[in-house]
Amino acid sequence: MKASDLFVKALENEGVEYIFGIPGEENLDFLNSLKDSSIKLILTRHEQGAGFMAATYGRLTGKVGVCLSTLGPGATNLVTPAAYAQLGAMPMMMITGQKPIKQSKQGRFQIVDIVDMMRPLTKFTKQIVDANNIPSLVRESVRIAEEERPGAVHLELPEDVATEDAEENYFKPSFRMRPHANDDSIEHAVRLISEAEKPLLLIGAAANRNRTSKALSKFVNDIGIFFFNTQMGKGVVDEKSQYFLGTSALSDHDYIHCAIEQADLIINVGHDVIEKPPFFMHNNGLKVIHINNFSANVDDVYFPQLEVIGDIANSIEEITKELTEDKVHCPAGFGTIKESLDENIYRSIDDERFPIIPQKIVADVRKIMPDDGIVTLDNGIYKIWFARNYKAYMPNTLILDNALATMGAGLPSAIGAKIVKPDKKVLTVCGDGGFMMNSQEMETAVRLGLDLVVVVLRDNAYGMIKWKQGGEGFDYFGLDFGNPDFVKYAESYGAHGHRIKSNKGLYDKLDECINSKGVHLIEVPVDYSENEKILLEELKNLTCDLVV
Repeated sequence: MKASDLFVKALENEGVEYIFGIPGEENLDFLNSLKDSSIKLILTRHEQGAGFMAATYGRLTGKVGVCLSTLGPGATNLVTPAAYAQLGAMPMMMITGQKPIKQSKQGRFQIVDIVDMMRPLTKFTKQIVDANNIPSLVRESVRIAEEERPGAVHLELPEDVATEDAEENYFKPSFRMRPHANDDSIEHAVRLISEAEKPLLLIGAAANRNRTSKALSKFVNDIGIFFFNTQMGKGVVDEKSQYFLGTSALSDHDYIHCAIEQADLIINVGHDVIEKPPFFMHNNGLKVIHINNFSANVDDVYFPQLEVIGDIANSIEEITKELTEDKVHCPAGFGTIKESLDENIYRSIDDERFPIIPQKIVADVRKIMPDDGIVTLDNGIYKIWFARNYKAYMPNTLILDNALATMGAGLPSAIGAKIVKPDKKVLTVCGDGGFMMNSQEMETAVRLGLDLVVVVLRDNAYGMIKWKQGGEGFDYFGLDFGNPDFVKYAESYGAHGHRIKSNKGLYDKLDECINSKGVHLIEVPVDYSENEKILLEELKNLTCDLVV
């Protein structure tokens, strides 16, 4: 069998459904082999978009998402998606082409050592030098990408190796048992939880798995314990729950910290240091139980007293079996704090200012999205407002990146989400800065016939950095820009363009577009004055009056 045919067959053997990317001349054998495959090629307009789509596929399915590029500049364009998947724990495989390695007459033209370049950004990177190694390398790459902690892998297929003959051979995935935490650590955790007077549950990024979501939901409801989450832990447990306190979108000095500071034990499930600390530990008597697939990374603000290392879902199930509601102190005072949190966080949702403030935008998006609808976010200051104000009712229904926190991922991520979940309503929220970094993927969405809503928040500036600039006392400088006519821009791709001209028009337009066919772009002028008023001034002077 031709090596490129064998590569495609090996990917089919792994259950690969899509390959996102842009082929080059070094991929032509692979492309020809893909022509009659069950795997669908999703041609994108930039390799970065392809990588974000593949990573999102991995995030939503738990299976490896695959993207493709040529050598040199095509491969270097995958650097940011590689970091995005690696830091965000999303299983993704990158396949890149290369010039012939056994006999080439093209010198160093376009040659970059991609394997070495990918080494610090991936869990595994390898050049294929023998066609007969393809099946084992594909199997090993997929295993490594999907295994906890998931991440990015890379295989380079040189042009001449792709044409070689190889024996047809495949490796089936082996049966794997998830490692269980030892009994002593489970017993110790049960004892600490039973002894605590004011325990809280924290849900982090690594808990965002379907099995873990079910186990944690049962734990919360059986025990009646109050919980909060990190940005990437949103929706793991339904945030409509009476026990949901809020999201730790900031590391300190937010309303949620009025509850955190009164806890004597935090059961920290799925903490991943790629996210900013959801709270700061001090030597003040607070105890922390670290429950995760991997050990804690200890630093000045995180030094748990107990680690329960093993499959998270299993650990939570075992702890739940040993606890009953009367064994755990769940003070009603946290409920009073919840009322105060809700009053402060969700105010201004009916504010009538125009341009529109973020709280109103978040509230209108939440109203029109069904419980299982998916919202993807690009990176900008609005991400903090969505993390604080948008209640997620199911896992992975608010997809944001609080790991690499890269701009440009919002639209490609939404395209990936719609491909994976075609029956779900999908909407992406982007700032005008981040949207323009990969706006060319509008053509991809239109070509694929997707039903998608793209909300572009226009403030004609890099708003997050401008907020930080002002917060540090600097003069505003170097962060303002112009924009195209977004309505005409959308229409030039064959999408539908809409511009919001009044506060009252946002909800109705969102409702209309989310229930319509095709790709819809909605330009929303945004008023970011609340950034300084609330996120700087109000929270800086915050005092917590309620006592549990």
